[in-house]
Amino acid sequence: MFLALGCGLSAAGLSACGDAKVGAGVAHTKTVRAGLIAAATVGSTRVGTAAGGAPSTGTLKEVADPEEASSFPAPASVHHAAAATPKKAGESIAAGAPSDAEVRRELSQMQAVERSAKRAQHNRLTPVPGGRSIGGDGSLPIPANVPEAIQKVIAGANEITNFPYVFGGGHASFVDNAYDCSGSVSYALAAGGLLSEPETSGTLESWGAPGPGRYITVYANAGHTYMYVDGVLYDTAGRSGVYASRWQVGSVDNSGFVARHWPGL
Repeated sequence: MFLALGCGLSAAGLSACGDAKVGAGVAHTKTVRAGLIAAATVGSTRVGTAAGGAPSTGTLKEVADPEEASSFPAPASVHHAAAATPKKAGESIAAGAPSDAEVRRELSQMQAVERSAKRAQHNRLTPVPGGRSIGGDGSLPIPANVPEAIQKVIAGANEITNFPYVFGGGHASFVDNAYDCSGSVSYALAAGGLLSEPETSGTLESWGAPGPGRYITVYANAGHTYMYVDGVLYDTAGRSGVYASRWQVGSVDNSGFVARHWPGL
């Protein structure tokens, strides 16, 4: 539901998934984001999100995303329309009591979603050749038996599931036409109302609360981040092509990553 500016290697050295100066690897990008350039320093002080949404600050030494090569970086010929601004949790809920017609319509929609989820359950985790990306249209059915925030995270992730990968994409703004690892995770979390602004992989190390969650777990280190939502992997690394889904089959080695979850989820 999230103008891509890729981040790459600066002349001075390496930078992280989102904390980088614009380099030759993404020279095709037409617009240079002043805000991203201003923040593009190694070891800069960044603001993260602690449990309950309280900000937390810290000096982070960012490094290049070690999974960039397996994330299918977008070539110069790739152009994608920008994503929409992610809806926050509760944004779509109308004020006041719903009418009978609205209740019937919502009930019908819910039943349709449940039927679709049941039909897709057996094949939603079938990978396509060339990587772990799921088949079909690349999106994940939204389950009816999970909290609304998780449903919104899945819906948000679906909005950009097949957007191309550009290092640093989605960092100056949620609205972009390509996303890297942390840009992707940030967009989806914002759609669920669990994040107010994009964060780098390093700052996601302090998002939420420590440890894995029941419905959502974000794994992050200085260079890369991914998450599991309702047990399904959402990752830029391991996709099957430039426009392949970020939803993937199976799991990955979590060694070297910090596990974080949102309290209650």
